[in-house]
Amino acid sequence: MLCDIKKVHIWMPNLFGFKGGIQVYSAYLLQAIQRLLPSAQCEVFLLHDQRHMQPDSVHPNTRFHFSGGLLQPLRNPLYAAQLVAQATLNRPDLIVSTHLNFTPVAQAIKQIANIPYWTVAHGVEAWDIDKPKLKRSLQVADRILPVSNYTRTRLLDEQALQPEQLCTLPNTVDTQRFQIRPKPERLLKKYGFTEDQPIILTVNRLCSTESFKSYDQVLAALPDILRQVPNVQYVIVGKGDDRSRLEQIIQERQLQAHVTLAGFVLDNELCDYYNLCDVFAMPSKLEGFGIVYLEALSCGKPALGGSRDGAVDALQGGKLGALVNPDDSEAIAQMLVQILKREYPLPLMYQPQALRQAVIDAYGFEAFKQTLSVLLTDFAARRAMA
Repeated sequence: MLCDIKKVHIWMPNLFGFKGGIQVYSAYLLQAIQRLLPSAQCEVFLLHDQRHMQPDSVHPNTRFHFSGGLLQPLRNPLYAAQLVAQATLNRPDLIVSTHLNFTPVAQAIKQIANIPYWTVAHGVEAWDIDKPKLKRSLQVADRILPVSNYTRTRLLDEQALQPEQLCTLPNTVDTQRFQIRPKPERLLKKYGFTEDQPIILTVNRLCSTESFKSYDQVLAALPDILRQVPNVQYVIVGKGDDRSRLEQIIQERQLQAHVTLAGFVLDNELCDYYNLCDVFAMPSKLEGFGIVYLEALSCGKPALGGSRDGAVDALQGGKLGALVNPDDSEAIAQMLVQILKREYPLPLMYQPQALRQAVIDAYGFEAFKQTLSVLLTDFAARRAMA
């Protein structure tokens, strides 16, 4: 039945440049569609990427369209015009948008050409929506794919949507890339750490405009942690315009000997940083899901996340890791000390291979592809009956 889906248009902000959570998710979604619909023609429309970014090897039935070379003031309207023109001319069987902001265009196309559309809902962009056009485009979407049950629940609570419209398609992780390895000698030497030194890691963009910063919460907890684990080190991986403020806080609290700002880390080096740590900590309130939790768990590392966002999904409500009130620095300190002392009451945390396998079972690419297969099969069946 899937063979009846001949053409798919996929809309993405970008794919080949910046590698944030939406971009990583979009790449996996495209890969899964290519494998599930090997004979379908996939037309991928990229808002910010440019043609020179395209890799040499691409799927034979996939073609990329680039708008990143357009001048910024013209880019969005011309991109939207391209989406409308290509859809009305080529008549795809399905449009899939990996960002909610594109859905008003999809609604217009549906009105013109009756082409069904799906859209992915990640996190903050799907919370507290108040734009009338965006609200309406969600109401008439054929399928909304929240990446977490947290985002699904918020959409149902905040928008006039039908429960059957929303089907959760969680993030996945590259378990071939993120694997269990010894602590890297190169990084131990680079930062002057010893192999038995306990290390806390956060991987997060350093963004001054975000209202809540998980690394601030760990820094606030660090003095309490140091009183019980005196030789602990805290490593923050990420770049952004918040670094100077962070440096000032570290200096004011006299934490220079215990905090390392690693800055930007290349994708092919990130696994080494997960393997460097003893616990991954990101007690956030802004994560739609948080693929970094899966990356750390895939490396067999204990993880701590916030109890008020999509981390609840990533850590399966506490079955795969620790959840804490992100506003409570004392609780964060207590929980991290428990984990570092191997006293946290979740034995799976201290069984790296079993922890990794649990993540593969729940969130590996095969699980992601299987969930998408069910959704596409249902779509094809409904289409055949229409």
